[in-house]
Amino acid sequence: MDLVLALLAGLVLGALASAVVVRQLGAVRAAATTAERDLLRERVLDLEAALADDAQTAAALAPLRDTLKRVETQVGTLERDRTHQFAALERTIAQVHASTTSLDRQTQSLAGSLNASTVRGAWGEVQLRRVLEHAGLLARCDFDEQVCRVSRHGKQVRPDVVVQLPGRKHLVVDSKAPMTAFLQAQADDLPAERRGELLRQHAAHLEGHVRSLADKDYWSAFEAAPEMVVCFVPSEAMLSAALSANPSLHEEAMARRVVLVGPGALLALLRTVAFTWQQDALTANARELMKLGRELYDRLGTLGSHTAKMGTALQRSVEAYNQMVGALEARVLVSARKMRDLDVVEAELPQPAPIEAGPRVLTAMELIEQATAEDRRPDLDLGLRRQSDSPAVGGEKTREAG
Repeated sequence: MDLVLALLAGLVLGALASAVVVRQLGAVRAAATTAERDLLRERVLDLEAALADDAQTAAALAPLRDTLKRVETQVGTLERDRTHQFAALERTIAQVHASTTSLDRQTQSLAGSLNASTVRGAWGEVQLRRVLEHAGLLARCDFDEQVCRVSRHGKQVRPDVVVQLPGRKHLVVDSKAPMTAFLQAQADDLPAERRGELLRQHAAHLEGHVRSLADKDYWSAFEAAPEMVVCFVPSEAMLSAALSANPSLHEEAMARRVVLVGPGALLALLRTVAFTWQQDALTANARELMKLGRELYDRLGTLGSHTAKMGTALQRSVEAYNQMVGALEARVLVSARKMRDLDVVEAELPQPAPIEAGPRVLTAMELIEQATAEDRRPDLDLGLRRQSDSPAVGGEKTREAG
C-alpha cells in the first residue's frame, strides 16, 4: 500500500514537474515569439522607413537621371562627329601629302630646268618684264627689248632692255645673272661648309658677270645714255647671298659702272623713270597751255577791238537813223498831214520813233587798251623819263613832296 502511494505520489510529482516544465517551456516560447514579433515589427518599420527614403532619393535623383541621359546622348553625338572629323582629317592629310609630293616633284623639275642656261635667261627676262609692267612702263613705248647696237669697240651688243628717258636718253638694263652655284647651295642634305663654299662660288660668278658687263660698254652704243649698266638679279635672295659672301661686290661693281639691283630696287628706279615721264608730260602740257593762253589773250584783244569798232558803227547808225527820223518829222510828215487836213486822204501816217538805246560801252581795261591801241599817240622821249626813273631824281621828288 505504501508502494502504491509512493508510486501515486511519484506520478503526481512527475505530473506536476512536467506541468511546471511545460509551463516554463511555454513561457520561454511565448517570450521568444514576443521577441520575434517585436523584431519583425522593427524590421517592418525599418523597411518602411528605407522604402520612404528610397522614394525620396529616387525623386531627388530623377533630374540627375534625365541629365545623365542627355549627357549620354550628347556624348554619342560627339563621338559620331569625332569619327567623321577624324575621317575628314585623314582625307585632308592624304591630300596635303599628295600636294606636298606633287610640289616636291615640281620643285625638283623647276630646279632642274633652272640649271639650263637658256631657261635661266628666259626666267630672268620674264622677271624683268614683270617689274617693268608693275612700274607702269609700256613695251615699244617706254622701253625696247633685245635692241642691237654697236659699241665704241666696234662690237655688236644686245642688251635685254633699253629704257627710254626724257630728253631722248636711254638706260641699259641686263637681266642675265649666274645662279648655278646658288641653286646647288639650296640642297637640304648639304653640310654647312659645302654650302658656304657654293655661296662663295656664286659671289665669284656674279663678280665675273659684272666684269663682262663692264667690258661690253653698253652705254657707248647709245647716245645720251648714263655711263652705267643696270645688272638685274631676278631674286633678292640671290643678290643678298652674293653680297653676304662678298661684301665688297657692290662697291667693285659700282667702280666698274655696273649697278647691281634686285626686283625691289629696280622697281623703285623704274617708278622714278615713270614719274619723270609724267612730270615731263606735265611740263610740256604747261608750256602748250601757256602758249594757248597767250594766243587766247591776244585774240581776245583783237576781238575787243572789233567789238569797239562795231559799237562805234552801231552808234553812228543810230545817230543817222535819228537824224533821218527828225528830218522825216520836220520836213515830210508836216506836208503829208496838210493833205489829210484838206480831206485828200483819210488814213493817218505812221510816226516812226527815234532810237534811244545805244550799244553798251566797253569797260574792261584790256579790251579798251587793245581797241584804242591804233589811235594812241606815241610818247615823246625828251630824256625826262630816264631822269625821273633814276633813284636820285626820285629821291629829290620824294623829299620835295615831303
